[in-house]
Amino acid sequence: MRLATVDIAPLADAGEPAPVLLTVEEAARCLRVGRTTCYALIRAGELESLTIGGLRRVPADAPAAYLALRRAEQRAA
Repeated sequence: MRLATVDIAPLADAGEPAPVLLTVEEAARCLRVGRTTCYALIRAGELESLTIGGLRRVPADAPAAYLALRRAEQRAA
């Protein structure tokens, strides 16, 4: 199975490396969904996230992994 790609480079400021962790809002922007939908995906366990202190963060590769899973499910259906 080939992993889908989501371009997170535009989220980095000029001259900075691409982020390792995304805010929920940035992950939602990558997936082209709303913030509330992104939180629902996290709550359902469909989109990986972690808490650092009191902050919710999404690993930068998690949106692509979510898309790959959804595409595989749709192909199987």
